[in-house]
Amino acid sequence: MNSTTDYDIIVVGAGHAGVEAALAAARLGRRTLCVTLSLDNIAMMPCNPSVGGPGKSHLVREIDALGGEMGIAADRASIQRRLLNTGKGPAVHALRMQADKFLYQRIMKETLENTPNLDVRQLLVTELLSEETEDGRRVTGIRCETGEQITARAVILATGTYLRGRIILGETIYDGGPNGQRPAMQLSDSLRALGLKIMRFKTGTPARVDARTVDFSRTQVQEGEESAPPFSFMTEKMPREQVRCWLTYTNAATHEVIRANLHRAPMANGVIEGIGPRYCPSVETKIARFPDKERHQLFLEPEGLYTNELYVQGMSTSLPTDVQEEFLRTIAGLEHARIMRPGYAIEYDCFDPLGLESSLAVKGVAGLYSCGQANGTSGYEEAAAQGLIAGINAAREIAGEEPLILGRSDGYIGVLIDDLVTKGTEEPYRMMTSRAEYRLILRQDNADLRLTPVGREIGLVSDARWAKFTAKRDAIAAALRLLETTKLTPDAATEGRLADAGLLPLRTPMNLAALLRREGSYDVLARIFDLPILADDVKEEVEITVRYDGYIRKQREQIARMERLERRRIPEEIDYAAITSLRLEAQEKLAAVRPHSIGQASRISGVSPADVSVLLVYLEKLTLTAETSR
Repeated sequence: MNSTTDYDIIVVGAGHAGVEAALAAARLGRRTLCVTLSLDNIAMMPCNPSVGGPGKSHLVREIDALGGEMGIAADRASIQRRLLNTGKGPAVHALRMQADKFLYQRIMKETLENTPNLDVRQLLVTELLSEETEDGRRVTGIRCETGEQITARAVILATGTYLRGRIILGETIYDGGPNGQRPAMQLSDSLRALGLKIMRFKTGTPARVDARTVDFSRTQVQEGEESAPPFSFMTEKMPREQVRCWLTYTNAATHEVIRANLHRAPMANGVIEGIGPRYCPSVETKIARFPDKERHQLFLEPEGLYTNELYVQGMSTSLPTDVQEEFLRTIAGLEHARIMRPGYAIEYDCFDPLGLESSLAVKGVAGLYSCGQANGTSGYEEAAAQGLIAGINAAREIAGEEPLILGRSDGYIGVLIDDLVTKGTEEPYRMMTSRAEYRLILRQDNADLRLTPVGREIGLVSDARWAKFTAKRDAIAAALRLLETTKLTPDAATEGRLADAGLLPLRTPMNLAALLRREGSYDVLARIFDLPILADDVKEEVEITVRYDGYIRKQREQIARMERLERRRIPEEIDYAAITSLRLEAQEKLAAVRPHSIGQASRISGVSPADVSVLLVYLEKLTLTAETSR
């Protein structure tokens, strides 16, 4: 049997999670191997050709701030960009970009192949290698279908939707991965043998139609926005070319066709066993779940600059191809549309994230990490964020360093991982702004201010990025200082300037910060009082900081209160069954999750505030007993 040895880290999978994991590990100096089922499908976008959106754009910006790659690649591959939720507060502003999916893949493949310390190979992994040590089970490498064994000090699983993948298209069912790729049928058994709990989830994708067969005159044009910012804080200039997208709707005739064929829909007839995503349901699920809704949005999105394929966003389905063709003909603009690729559903194995530490290390198997859709999430952005953290922490473990654990007040990445490892998930998890309790602090615009120092300390932020970041941070600080220290009095000269600009008089003395809070526009004040011109990103931070100062202060107070609970540690060896005052459900949930702190315990589903109080009393007794015995 062939044997290749001595990688520090092996990453299994080269989707969005695997790419970020491999790049992070290699950039931190670890000799890394990334293995993938196909070198032609690195960072493939098997579903929608876009990056970002509500909650998701926050993740992309945080990935970028920490030194990850997704934002940089998305900017380079961008063919349309829009800023969403601009009618609401800055906490929920979100950037969404259409990407040329083929260019995105090429960029990521080129990046992987040219990163020092990183090898990329096309291999199918069939088994994890491990050994029993004095401290328990430890992963030692992988075995491939060729018989080749490759050893490593750590393995990161980024298997996506390929574990025992099953494609379902009406009555047609076969083993497979996304976009006609091979599935990994044997690896799940190896993971079960290691004690990992496996779940069965489902996701789906819509049909792709030929743009030449679409009547765009019967649809609504969706233009891009030139003013929309980039994802990466390092991007200086975005591609000028922006393509159009289009909007159309289902209607009563569409719904009638779908209802008449629900018996042929695997989602409805029991063929599909896995649990699907609540927030991105199939079109047949939407019709069945919302019978009174007269129409549903469908967005027609180009898959790239050099293809005729259009992605029909909102039409994810597992119905047979003939039914897909029939209901498409009922939709304005798609009456003569020709399907290039039919929509389909895919079932796959994934891991119960309750079996993971906050570092994304697998409990009970040293050196093993898991990230991405393999942890029960959905979306490229959620996967990439986990991959980055898994890559960082695998590298840090090898170096004997403490893992990077982002808290819920640090970033959406912290919210994502804490939700997974503390609450688990019974359906494909999707990030949304509503999941973050500190949204005003965790905005997409300030991701660099929050996390670039963290990335620098870890070793992923380059000198060039650090220099650019510190210049921005210093400019913001200088502008805020100027606004706070510049005092205004209601004299004739000041009142005259305000009147000329159409602004209300002062009435009482105030500083420029208070005036900005009242008027909301730095540019207006700059013209009146000859203030320095600020870069757009600096100006945005200054305006938000000043305008929402009171709310931000209150949220920081909330964070401080919660951090006190996070600092209250819970001994790992605690026997919850011995705490008889705890409800049985709380005992079971606490024993399963093994929370590290009172704060984490309070977020476990099934653990009530009363249970937390009981736990606090018990910990106080433990402390008193320990002090008495000394």
